[in-house]
Amino acid sequence: MSTANLDAADLKAVALGGLIAEDVMARIWDISRIPLPFTDRVGDGTATAPYHEWTKDKLGAVDLTNARVDGADAGANQATTGARVGNHAQLSDKVVKVSDRAQAVGTLGFADALAYQLMMRQQELYRDLEAIAIGGQASIADDGNTTAGKSGGLASWIETNYYPGASPGAAGGFNSTTGVVDARVAGDGRGLTETQVRTAALAAWTQGSNPNVLMSVPQVIANLSRYMFTSSAAIATLTRETRGDTVGATALGSVNVFITDFGVTLDLVPNRLQQTYNSGDTVPAPVP
Repeated sequence: MSTANLDAADLKAVALGGLIAEDVMARIWDISRIPLPFTDRVGDGTATAPYHEWTKDKLGAVDLTNARVDGADAGANQATTGARVGNHAQLSDKVVKVSDRAQAVGTLGFADALAYQLMMRQQELYRDLEAIAIGGQASIADDGNTTAGKSGGLASWIETNYYPGASPGAAGGFNSTTGVVDARVAGDGRGLTETQVRTAALAAWTQGSNPNVLMSVPQVIANLSRYMFTSSAAIATLTRETRGDTVGATALGSVNVFITDFGVTLDLVPNRLQQTYNSGDTVPAPVP
């Protein structure tokens, strides 16, 4: 101890933690709260059984020979029944165990330990749901024993307009024989091109869809945006938005909307929860 005066160092040096009260902000900063780009867009519904089913149908092809003689009898019946499809439900959980003492003691950042844990684990469940829903896993029936039920992800539902790399590469889709959604098979790794984007958007639009979102992992969206400013693309120009007071002009250096030739507008949406996948290459493609 200093002979001149008692200072903060002396108080801190007292055994078993010193005599200076802790200065801890009574708030917890959650840095993991992020949007759910996919599930926020598709919304939700209610299932009343472990296997949720619905029917789907589509219009027939255009008939350019559709001409009939006046007064002729009706031809063959052209009514269709559509197809019956379904997806297995998937149960997910997070385990929370809080003792009576932990619930009773004073804490930093929250007043109720159990409520706080439930809130955090619930957010984790939402993030799990986002990653699973947009993925390519197959659906699996729950056997009530050792096999947990799984829901087929969006990528596995895509039956047409699927553009994987070379071998193996195969679309999934609903299997009318087994009643499950087959997993998609990734092809060889390759770089994304503008032509691929245009081809996929055109194919979807031609079949009656109006795609409006291009969602991918952040690296892919960033690289696509960066490409738009290159000389090979020559379709985007850096612009500057000037405010009325001419102070604090903002340089816009990214592309977040891509309008195709036939009117389809695609919002480029990065998803931090969308997972990368193994392409099956013996030598993995480098990360962008």
